[in-house]
Amino acid sequence: MTTRPPETSATVIDQILDRLCALGVRHLFGMPGDYNLQVLDRVVAHPRMKWVGTTNELGAAYAADGYGRVNGFGALLTTFGVGELNAINGVAGSYAERVPVLHIVIGPTTDTEGADSPVHHTMGDGDFDRFARAHREVVCADAVLRAEDALFEVDRVVTACLRESRPGYLRVPRDVALGPAPPLPSLNRPDPKAAHPGSLDNFRAAARVRLAESDDVAVLADFLVDRFDARAELAELLAAGPLPHATVMAGKTVVDEQAPDFLGLYAGAMSEAHVRAAIDGADPLIMAGVLLTDHATGKFTHEFDPEKAIRLGPTSARVNGVEFPGVPLAAALTVLTALIKERPPARASVTAPRRQASSTANPPVGNFPAAVKKSAAALFRTFCGRWTPLTQSYLWKAVGEAVRPEYIVCADSGTALIGAAEQRFPDGARFVSQPLWSSIGFTVPALLGAQLADPTRRGLLLIGDGAAQLTAPELGVLGRHRLNPMVVLVNNDGYTVERITHGMSAVYNEVARWDWSDVPAALGVPNPLVLSARTPAELDRALIRAAATTDRLVLIEAFLQKVDVPPAFHRMTANRPDKAKWVP
Repeated sequence: MTTRPPETSATVIDQILDRLCALGVRHLFGMPGDYNLQVLDRVVAHPRMKWVGTTNELGAAYAADGYGRVNGFGALLTTFGVGELNAINGVAGSYAERVPVLHIVIGPTTDTEGADSPVHHTMGDGDFDRFARAHREVVCADAVLRAEDALFEVDRVVTACLRESRPGYLRVPRDVALGPAPPLPSLNRPDPKAAHPGSLDNFRAAARVRLAESDDVAVLADFLVDRFDARAELAELLAAGPLPHATVMAGKTVVDEQAPDFLGLYAGAMSEAHVRAAIDGADPLIMAGVLLTDHATGKFTHEFDPEKAIRLGPTSARVNGVEFPGVPLAAALTVLTALIKERPPARASVTAPRRQASSTANPPVGNFPAAVKKSAAALFRTFCGRWTPLTQSYLWKAVGEAVRPEYIVCADSGTALIGAAEQRFPDGARFVSQPLWSSIGFTVPALLGAQLADPTRRGLLLIGDGAAQLTAPELGVLGRHRLNPMVVLVNNDGYTVERITHGMSAVYNEVARWDWSDVPAALGVPNPLVLSARTPAELDRALIRAAATTDRLVLIEAFLQKVDVPPAFHRMTANRPDKAKWVP
């Protein structure tokens, strides 16, 4: 560490920033408030940290979440009380979806606290810990820093964030933040792949017996594979022998979606028939980091029995309902890879039906139905696409085909997520969504964070008009930082998913009609390109132009009918009408 001259000797906030930089964090999101202004001077002066001011603290929390998903760790800094409470919804989302984020809150001085002063941003009762207690419910570790143990507490919280892949909280009185701090000790980072040897051996023995019982092995993968650094181990398992595999919404792009054994998206009764048959009929099903939520299972319409599966969690594994603690995801996947390789070739054959790896790929020779289907689609685009209305089905297929390996795609909750999730992306593309917490508007600032975390990627934002109204001002922050994503905004005049859930014509599912063509420029985006699409042909032209326009933000406003929904909703109607009574 470089030595600072006496007049700029290290403070506690400097050491916190140094610790974040050591974890690869180069951007700190947040908003100024009078309690944190002097601290922000230190942030701005820090040689390796860049301050990113958002339009509100909630946007900062969402941005830190998007940053953490791509970078492995994110951080935000807010003011005490009003600022931290504005951000707490975003922090809760990071907790639910296992994203390591550090929330730093700068508050009144320790003398102000000691005097029980009824200062602003408090309830006037001298209770300065109220908001820290509120955060305790949505973080894995928290601390109120005091001069005597500040750095110890910082590392305790940061280590918990790394170990659990969840957010942490630091409330720092301003005088403590600006007070002197000794040199940082080295951080003893937890190893997410370290396994207990005896438990690992027991898991290996149980898994060997379970795999010997049947030939119909399949794999279902979810987002915990990504959060606990097990992508490489999952890829090795899938390469060990032909294994049919699928992902759920939150786990999209944790595997190569162009691989011949990739089945597609699994979502219970919302899945395509061949995906449902392979996953529900697997024996055993290997569940890699799967959280059985309503989105992951199509409102709990899955037909496989989790107790008969080989379930791999962040820190333990289960076989036939028996738990093996101390066996993390990566280690369990490595064990299963070796066991799959032990199986005779005939035992490793895939019996589940598979569809073509990509709708855009050339159909194989002799596959006459696929060739006819592709030719018919091309004819439709050429002759009918100029005047037929744009549909959800066409929109998401076209968007999926437009995705490139270097894209990072952020899909907001609603039809955007459901429609995009079942499209096959090229290997290398990343997908960001929030299906568990499902806080609409999340993806606008999340895209900001994701693109700053990896500026080599181009962002593609997919969002509905209702959701976008919550966080649209952060488009201006994207523009301010010269980020040039593509935005596909679904203008279907309100909350379509809410309409089909309840209240088809209810006034509470309506939204104000914005003139979206003027919004980017009004928010300060420099020279935006705004396009619109009401037909398939217009959408195709807009997507081609957007892909070629990389020097500025591009907004495509796609107009759809109020009650039009992606195909997955209609499959739910056909397969489980008891779970899909809302679909028209």
